[in-house]
Amino acid sequence: MKKKILPIITICGILFVTGCGTKVKLKDGKEVVASLKNKEFTAEELFDELKEKYGSIALTNMVDSYIIRTEIPDDKDYEESAKAELSSTKSYYEQYNYSWDTVLNYYGFSNDDDFIKASIEGNKKNDIIKKYVKEKITDDEINEYYEKEIYGDYTVKHILVKPETKSEMSDDEKKEANENAKKRAEEAIEKLNDGTSWSDVVKEYSDDEQTKEKDGDLPSFTNGDYVDSFFEATLNLEDGNYTKEPVESTYGYHIIYRVSATEKPSLEKAKDTCLEKITENKLKNDANLATNTWIEVREKYEFDIADSTIKDNYKKSLNTNQEES
Repeated sequence: MKKKILPIITICGILFVTGCGTKVKLKDGKEVVASLKNKEFTAEELFDELKEKYGSIALTNMVDSYIIRTEIPDDKDYEESAKAELSSTKSYYEQYNYSWDTVLNYYGFSNDDDFIKASIEGNKKNDIIKKYVKEKITDDEINEYYEKEIYGDYTVKHILVKPETKSEMSDDEKKEANENAKKRAEEAIEKLNDGTSWSDVVKEYSDDEQTKEKDGDLPSFTNGDYVDSFFEATLNLEDGNYTKEPVESTYGYHIIYRVSATEKPSLEKAKDTCLEKITENKLKNDANLATNTWIEVREKYEFDIADSTIKDNYKKSLNTNQEES
């Protein structure tokens, strides 16, 4: 069975083309770009053919690149992440024994530098979209998010009891392992209730090897850092108390001991966080928002297409993208 190259690259799909040899210099479109024995093909004919199929894509790529360079002229803040994306993408394909040159060619890149340029441009474009989305967020939206979603920082200790895992477990076996893990967590809580020290119970029951030797200590966190069930259980505890029922997560069953909590930051200090989170949620929940925002960015730059064929194809592409979303 032939392997298929998986399209995992998240960078902007920009095609960089390099070449050499004689270049036709255009004056009036009548210049010959190719010929047969009894036929000549002019630049004007080539343009008419290309614009029907590729004109809208090529033009918007040119326009978008100009806008991106105008909005964010400097690449410096993006170079490291682009190199990291190159490294991770290359590693991904090489582990499946793909030739990296083949992968680059598949995506239309001549070399690593082209990949990096496209990555930088794609990440810049995402940041520009976020900037314009943020500009439309109202004070009421910020205040609502602040009241509902912003909390202080919490410090906790935990005991994690993981279900036993084996290769190729049946659904019944998985269910039994999950039930056994829950019973073991309940047993740990009973020991705490009977006066056994937290430290002793951690050493006996916790399956979290990273925190087991540190009394179950976890780094301080706030809303959004851990799974909802873990955060909500922490929120409902008072300092110095532990959960009286196991708290289930994708990792297993937790017993949480709340150590301390800080005051909620002021709206002024939390405003940037609110804006960032609201923007992320808007883009995540509205499949058309990024595309529509970029259309508005082009309009801000008074984007206008003189050629009717390219203009019609551009409008069709926008409608198609919205329908697919």
